[in-house]
Amino acid sequence: MEKIIKAAVERGASDLHIKAGDVFRARINGKLVPLTKQRLTPDQTRAIALKLISSDEDRVKIDRLRDFDCSWGMPGVGRFRVNVLRQRSSFMIVMRVIPFTVPTIESLRLPESLAQIAEAERGLVLVTGVSGSGKSSTVAAMVHHINRTQHKHVVTIENPIEFLHRDLSCSITQREVGVDTESLTVGLRAALRQDPDVVVLGDVTDADTIDTAIKGAETGHLVIASMPTPDVVTTVERIITTLPREEREIGRMRLSEALRAIISQQLLPQKDDKGRVPVVELLLGTPAVRECLKDASRTRELRKHMAEGRKSLGTQTFEQHAEELVEAGLITSDTARVAVSTGAPPAATSKRGSRQAQSA
Repeated sequence: MEKIIKAAVERGASDLHIKAGDVFRARINGKLVPLTKQRLTPDQTRAIALKLISSDEDRVKIDRLRDFDCSWGMPGVGRFRVNVLRQRSSFMIVMRVIPFTVPTIESLRLPESLAQIAEAERGLVLVTGVSGSGKSSTVAAMVHHINRTQHKHVVTIENPIEFLHRDLSCSITQREVGVDTESLTVGLRAALRQDPDVVVLGDVTDADTIDTAIKGAETGHLVIASMPTPDVVTTVERIITTLPREEREIGRMRLSEALRAIISQQLLPQKDDKGRVPVVELLLGTPAVRECLKDASRTRELRKHMAEGRKSLGTQTFEQHAEELVEAGLITSDTARVAVSTGAPPAATSKRGSRQAQSA
């Protein structure tokens, strides 16, 4: 197993799929490709699951597990976010590759303005994208920038812990849900009492966690959180609709005051088929944007503000960034067209402003 995993990582795999009745597969440059010819038996897959689960307590319960998340490390190769699941009564394992080296904003080809966002003293920063769009890497790069350039206490609450951050200029406290804290919400509430300057959260999806994240920003902290939403406008709409109906008006007001930025992203295949490149949609919490956030009928105007702030603020739509990547020869026009059409609802096109995608 170790040899197969090592070979997959060396080929640039982002994910590994291990399933009873199938061969080892890996996602390389966005495509799921076979790595072996021999199919795994249910007993072999179960044995691999046991090897990847580090807790003795959880290993004892292996045959009762239905969905289980953990992390696993392989010396000299990398760390992995592991999901063990059941399908057709047998085990399947999906492993997300997490490199040992923490990525930087520059190495991920992210907009330079993300460094300025990471240096903010307070406010809510949301990093969004569908599964596999590079949210974790972007958040890690922002934390790494803070760690290199600031003197702060950063508390992360993750499920599970992915990138490991060494203390550089900052003190980094990393807590894993289910190991170091009961839940994301409990960990977040506790973090606000632990003298943090920056709080970093995994995916926030429920009203309670969203409310606490906004409270963290309201009380003077920088809160960086990820959400599984495809674009900026959808992110705003999702936050509001998650709240109870009677709280939505005040929720809009609170979000408008707390928001520092929304960064939405996709990963697109490069023109030379040698990897993927991020396409990013970026919104900043300017006075004009705050007014739009307060009024449900003006949410769609956010795209216009992103497009118009390109030169003066560093904001951008998916479409603007995709056009830039086409001009730089990194992606094809067909790839850009697909990204723009799937990134978010229809809007103004080309130089009038719309959307694009991002990272790994």
